[in-house]
Amino acid sequence: MKIAFIGTYPPRECGIGTFTQNLFHSTVGADALVSGSEGFVVAIDDNGLHYDYPKEVKLTIRQEEQTDYLEAANVIDLSGADVCILEHEFGIFGGQNGIYILPLLYRLKIPLIVTLHTVLKTPSYNQKAVMTEICKIAQSVVVMSQTAVDMLSEVYQVPADKIARIAHGVPDIQFDQLLAKKEFKLSSKQVLLTFGFIGRNKGIETVLRALPEVVKKYPQLVYIVLGKTHPNVVRHAGEEYRVFLAGLVKQLGIEKHVVFLNEFIGQAELFKYLSASDIYITPYTSEAQITSGTLSYAIGAGNAVISTPYWHAAELLADGRGRLFNFHDSPALTEILLELLDHPEQMWQLRKNAFDYGREITWPKIGEKYLELAESIVEIGLDIESGNPMILDPLTLPPFLLDHVQRLTDDTGIIQHAKYGIPNLKEGYCLDDNARALLMVLMTYKRNKHPLALKLSPTYLSYINYMQTQDGMFRNFLSFNRNFLDEVGSEDSFGRTIWSLGYLLGNAPNDAYYQTGREIFFAAVPNFTSLKSIRSIANTIVGVCHYLKSNPTDEGMIKILETLTNRLLADYDIHRSDDWQWFESLLAYDNAFLPLALLHAAEFLHDPRVLEVARESMDFLSDVTLRNGYLSVVGNQDWYSRDREQSMFAQQPLDALAMVLMFHQAFRLTKDQSYIQKLYTCFMWFLGENDLRVSLYDFETKGCCDGLESSGVNRNQGAESTLAYLISHLSVLEAFEEITKMDAELV
Repeated sequence: MKIAFIGTYPPRECGIGTFTQNLFHSTVGADALVSGSEGFVVAIDDNGLHYDYPKEVKLTIRQEEQTDYLEAANVIDLSGADVCILEHEFGIFGGQNGIYILPLLYRLKIPLIVTLHTVLKTPSYNQKAVMTEICKIAQSVVVMSQTAVDMLSEVYQVPADKIARIAHGVPDIQFDQLLAKKEFKLSSKQVLLTFGFIGRNKGIETVLRALPEVVKKYPQLVYIVLGKTHPNVVRHAGEEYRVFLAGLVKQLGIEKHVVFLNEFIGQAELFKYLSASDIYITPYTSEAQITSGTLSYAIGAGNAVISTPYWHAAELLADGRGRLFNFHDSPALTEILLELLDHPEQMWQLRKNAFDYGREITWPKIGEKYLELAESIVEIGLDIESGNPMILDPLTLPPFLLDHVQRLTDDTGIIQHAKYGIPNLKEGYCLDDNARALLMVLMTYKRNKHPLALKLSPTYLSYINYMQTQDGMFRNFLSFNRNFLDEVGSEDSFGRTIWSLGYLLGNAPNDAYYQTGREIFFAAVPNFTSLKSIRSIANTIVGVCHYLKSNPTDEGMIKILETLTNRLLADYDIHRSDDWQWFESLLAYDNAFLPLALLHAAEFLHDPRVLEVARESMDFLSDVTLRNGYLSVVGNQDWYSRDREQSMFAQQPLDALAMVLMFHQAFRLTKDQSYIQKLYTCFMWFLGENDLRVSLYDFETKGCCDGLESSGVNRNQGAESTLAYLISHLSVLEAFEEITKMDAELV
């Protein structure tokens, strides 16, 4: 069997790296109990630092470089590896809460085992989203305590049969205590030890405050704090905590009894210190630590251990393997220390119990358990879901709800931006969003006569009317106190408004709304043929076509449609080549609206060339954005030119919406059911079938996040993104009804 390991790795100073190295050597290296397996390591570099790795590291990933993760997936898939084992900790991968690891995992074509070094009981939205997706992708999830097993089931809904509990391994290293003490010149001392990366959450001050009463009775006692300040702490706070501890030692008058060793040492040297110590202490400040490698090492070395009752300690020190005291409770720690020092036989029994248990969790034995798990996973094989088309089924979708739209809407219109799920009144309103909001509520009311949709409709229509100028154009932006912020809006906002008004004229819920919309629409008509923006032209074409569905004999409007359509065809002829079937020299934003407009125009113009260009450009865009089996829209960060790589970020919900609408119209025009499948694939971008494998739809607020950024999901939930999701959702529901009706007619 060949195993690919992903994690940090020595010489990077990181506890996860040490774990990865031990796991590697105990499964496929010199320490393995079972020979015959091989493997290699993909190591995660830290913030631009590079390391002189050993030979088993075949590839490195720069922590904050998204493309490195994608390249690593390709390397692993082509390596001949049978299984991949990932060491997961939020802080070692790039992006928000380590989200960059998801595209790598999704692209793997071999089974995945994930070891979770942190499981949070109350994760943030992003932390839960990342963890949940990792557990979905993995064939097996390894944790090191029963508490972690329970939390995975209760908080993250991970199936019980996917969870494996394997203890943290410990090196099979032993030193004689007397010789170790002699080497460190501690023969006459009672030695207390704490080791590991130093930071505020380690609670070392609790031990320091416990010492004055102890050293009065045991003046030869020394407390060794072994370890460097955590690199993340150094970056953000420097050595503030270490300085605080040094000051506290002086304040308590225990300078002769405390030694700070600011070092990151190897395992052999560490076990020598553990052997030299009489009592090991982990005084962490909160219960929320599911795994502690330092605690496992102390047990493995046969130490008498005293700890606060964080999750891992409460389990590992059960059955007489150690003693517990409450968080921040220095007097209780003083009492336990004096009790053990006064009664060496109690200390000896703790050491024996710990040592006996430690013999069961040495790395060779833990490595054997991982190998057994890997063999069982490989034997079952990998069910590659990405090879199966997603089935259009409305029952699998979240309920269609207007909660967030209602939250964003006041008596003026819909607020354009939000701070997370809360309306950001400072940003006011815009025409684009109110036009889209009108379209969305009209679609909603048409489908199910939703009373809230009817109630909101006049608010958005009134905003559009208020923003129209005497020449038929529109202002775009309005402040919260209803002051105009521009004299004339963008052509894009004009086109989107015509799209919405055209839909209203074809689907008005009552005559009053129809007459109002008609006046606004026809006041704008004289501006149609003077538009310059290609996307404004496309949006206007769609609006005109919606109007023509209920007014098919309006020859003047058909003439305008011909003029606008020819403008799109002319741009297409200018830029098209054998390898670039597009209307511009780049793919920018709202791309699918261009072929969408031609698909609508083809219904009325009956010009074969219109449909030909629509299909050719649609196929070209599909080849770019759907080549991996899911939607990867062109990011607005740099867009996509002929001579450059496609920009992955920032991906916008509007682009996904345009793709959904394009395939929906393609199906309506051609009755080709393959377009329904593509429509659904594009819609699932909102629900996690995207490059980052994270849902943009917020199941709590019922809003949609604003996009996929290089660092992760933009958690703000403005009107544009939420309306894009809701209109897409409505299109999926309409498409399902249409294809069901078509199938029934065939029967």
